Amino acid sequence: MTTPRVLGPHDGDITSLAGVRDRFMIDGKDTGGRFALVQHLFEPRALAAPMHRHRDEDEYTYVLTGRIGAVLDGQEVVAEPGDLLFKPRDQWHTFWNAGDEPASVLELISPAGLEELFRSFADLTAEPSPDELAALAERFGCDLDFAATGPVMERHGLVF
Repeated sequence: MTTPRVLGPHDGDITSLAGVRDRFMIDGKDTGGRFALVQHLFEPRALAAPMHRHRDEDEYTYVLTGRIGAVLDGQEVVAEPGDLLFKPRDQWHTFWNAGDEPASVLELISPAGLEELFRSFADLTAEPSPDELAALAERFGCDLDFAATGPVMERHGLVF
């Protein structure tokens, strides 16, 4: 049984890949699989992930600090503190820090499951190749499109 608790500002497991750190706040095991909550902490101009789609989960990204750019349903948008990005399952999307300062968001994943992909980054001993990253993502029901990612990275001067 899960017990109520207070999660302090420095509590929670943290993993990192490229310019984004993930702080795990509420896991699917805490919610019976209903949802998970992860804080993404972005370095300036960091891409969160290549263009991707996941078949099982919806994502809701609430911007805490900075400016977050995103491609949603083929449209580029920018969200600022207080804005919420909705990324439905089975739709191609990507997102990034659109500014020159660090940024942070809260990522609600429903149902839970995709957070385990983020958590698996802690097991990597070296930065994965595109093929390795695609194989890892596929294990969690996620497809990657690197060809569609390159132009976004070039337009916005992003790093991954």
